[in-house]
Formats: sequence, structure tokens, C-alpha cells
Amino acid sequence: METGHRRLIGCRVLILEDEYFLANDLERALRAQGAEVIGPIAEVSEAMGQLGHDEFDVAVIDINLRDELAYSIADELVPRDIPFVFATGYGSEQIPNRFRNIKSWQKPYDVAGIVDHIARLCASQ
Repeated sequence: METGHRRLIGCRVLILEDEYFLANDLERALRAQGAEVIGPIAEVSEAMGQLGHDEFDVAVIDINLRDELAYSIADELVPRDIPFVFATGYGSEQIPNRFRNIKSWQKPYDVAGIVDHIARLCASQ
């Protein structure tokens, strides 16, 4: 991960993650690169409410939030052209085909790698 400058200044990232330590590590890494972080949010219902409340550039979605699947959130982001990645304990074979072009990071993921990918998504906005 580039550390010489704050590549994510001006980028707003929504984190949907129910594992505290993973969410905290990701949030700290994103903020260190200048991102404005929304969340972490740990429940699907709260995340759905956030979709209409806050604007963001990129989302990081844990597929299973407190035993509820978060695909409905991803389904809301697609028509809005908001890029997102999955950060999940699920393997790629468990992700529906409609999301086959979405980058998926399997836990425990490399925080630096996911931050680099988010930086590329923000830069392409």
C-alpha cells in the first residue's frame, strides 16, 4: 500500500462489517489514507436506512451481518452505480452469479490490499 500520501482524500467509504476488530482495522487504514468513513455498520436494516441518508463513493460489504445476508444492500448499489467490494468469510462459489464481476476479499483479508483496491475505485469515480 502506498504510504507517501493520502490517496483517499475526498473519498467517502461505507463499511458494513459486524466483526469489531476487522471493522476497526479497515476503518483506521482508510482514515490514514484520508478517506471519510461512514460506519462501520453491523446490521442490514441499519445499512439499508443509511443508503437513503448518507452519500458515499464506495462500499465495503460483509455478506453476513449478524446472521443476515447483505445481498439486498449490494442490489441497491448496482443501479446507483456505486462501486463496492465484498469482504467476507464466504468463498466466491457462495456469491450469486449476479455479483461475479464484483471483487471479493476473503477473511482474513489483507487490509493494505483492500485499501489499494478502494483507492482505485474512488479514483475511477
